[in-house]
Amino acid sequence: MLRRTMTHLRFCLVLGAAVACAAPASAQSLPSTNPDELPQLRPGVVAGYIPRDKLIDSLTLLPAPPEAGSEAQASDDAARRAAIAVRKTARWKLAARDADYTSPKSVDAFACTIGITISPTATPHLNMLLRRTLVDAGLATYKAKIKYNRTRPFVAANDNTTCYPKDEEMLRKDGSYPSGHSAYGWAWALILAEMVPDKADAIIQRGYQFGQNRIVCGVHWQSDVNAGRIVAAAVVAQLHTNADFKAQFGAAQKEVEAALANNPTPDCALEREAAAQ
Repeated sequence: MLRRTMTHLRFCLVLGAAVACAAPASAQSLPSTNPDELPQLRPGVVAGYIPRDKLIDSLTLLPAPPEAGSEAQASDDAARRAAIAVRKTARWKLAARDADYTSPKSVDAFACTIGITISPTATPHLNMLLRRTLVDAGLATYKAKIKYNRTRPFVAANDNTTCYPKDEEMLRKDGSYPSGHSAYGWAWALILAEMVPDKADAIIQRGYQFGQNRIVCGVHWQSDVNAGRIVAAAVVAQLHTNADFKAQFGAAQKEVEAALANNPTPDCALEREAAAQ
């Protein structure tokens, strides 16, 4: 064994690459936290870690959505009726905040659950990891979305009351099944539960609530949300094979550990009020 090691070292020295040969095989440079240095799908939207044509196939993964008149559709209808009861409450306001995926503050969804402020300055790697995995999980739903083009509940009921009117016109033309918001919210929950294991239960609960808020908002059926979570789990498994994701995950985890000791706690009044309901 010693002879083999010495032979390897002499080989490295002969090549003038002693430093490179001594470096760990797992060494991985950290992905950038600067959106201007990363590929963008459109201005302000950074591409995910996985090329779109390599993402899991949601059409193969998922069954068809419930058919009209089926027992499954009756269950979806019942969940929608139950959600109407929390309109105009704190839970409704939280659903509206969760709905805005274009805002730089969309990454705050789990800030109160973890107990830190998440931002490009306070936690740059965590901020970028959340932005990029949002894209991976959201885009992975689109093969099934396009195929089934399921009508949204607020459209089917001819009810224009949603928690986020700004998106209504766009959502009328966008398939309901599976839910893209639920997919990235559940992906975030799975990733963050692994990153902060001491708070895994609360993180998973918040991820579940994030998806249910799409029903509260009036823009998804329960089966849409359930299907979104299945897509998310597959995407997260796929992300764990990606070197850039794994490197940024490690950097983000160190940021979280430091932030829990020094980072100011965010304002969580809305989350507390919604939880009470």
